[in-house]
Amino acid sequence: MPVNTVQHLISIYLHNPLSLFALFVLASVLMIWRLHAMESKGFEGTVLGTLIMPYCSGAANLIFAYVMSRSGGNGKVVIENCIVNNVTNLTLILGLSAVLCTATAVPARSTPGVKYPRVSKQDHDTHRLNKLELLFTVVALFLFTGALWALTRDGVVDFYDGVVLVGLFLFWQTLHVFEILKNNVRKDRSFHWTIWLDLLLIAVSAWLIYQSVNNLVEWVDNADGRIFNSANLGWLSGAVMVLPNAFLAVYFAVAGRQDIVVSSQIGDGHICIPMCVGLFALFHNIDIPPSMQTGMLIILGAGATHFLLIALLGRWQRYVGFGLLGAYAVFLYKGFLG
Repeated sequence: MPVNTVQHLISIYLHNPLSLFALFVLASVLMIWRLHAMESKGFEGTVLGTLIMPYCSGAANLIFAYVMSRSGGNGKVVIENCIVNNVTNLTLILGLSAVLCTATAVPARSTPGVKYPRVSKQDHDTHRLNKLELLFTVVALFLFTGALWALTRDGVVDFYDGVVLVGLFLFWQTLHVFEILKNNVRKDRSFHWTIWLDLLLIAVSAWLIYQSVNNLVEWVDNADGRIFNSANLGWLSGAVMVLPNAFLAVYFAVAGRQDIVVSSQIGDGHICIPMCVGLFALFHNIDIPPSMQTGMLIILGAGATHFLLIALLGRWQRYVGFGLLGAYAVFLYKGFLG
């Protein structure tokens, strides 16, 4: 086949939104597949969901912030992308998980009126540790969202605000790195050498995600439809980029690992707030959009709901799931449809 023909076919592929969307999904699935393999190579479940998975499911958001920064795009779109991503994680995805699975994150050995399978003391202690890790992750959600809210009271996120946000996130990740190292010392184990192959495949997936996101942003920016247009870029990108999180939730919910489901969704929110917002602010000031206030209130409200459910019940009731879905509908109406 002539080189010109191959180049023409590649050009068509890279400008077809359905092809780009398919590439985005396939790269995300590849990334998640290798992530799951890493759990048996030195990473505990809850820490895996908090430290490693968010970088992969949130890679598209990081890449989007980079693409918008490189093109001189306004920060309002990045804020919208991050808010939509976080609200969708905490309400739509975890809400559906509760409605469809009445998901149990930390089963107790004996709870009045609730029947659980009998578990050993060792398994019970593991569940208790997972519970504390999940609660700690939700507390970080409050810290990061509250910090962003405080820094935006003047209506803008500038360079110094970005330094604070990025610094908070890096400190949070450093805590988990040391936690993994301490845990491996306690169990007298080390990382398996094949983890480097997993990281290589994850890097390839990230590059494919970058290509798909970059070209999808360009396509939406040039479209002039009622929904697909540059004015809705932040909302559309936030909705699409939550798909890797949905894949994670479905996969690990079916596998019975609700602790990873919850920690990965909340951890992915940490990638957006504060990391994506902070990184963009290091290069361009961000003017705060009106929809941010509603989004942050829903994030904090949903976070408080998850904190109470984890602390008191260790499970998500179906009626709570419907409430979370209702909060997501309000968010869409206030921002995208309102």
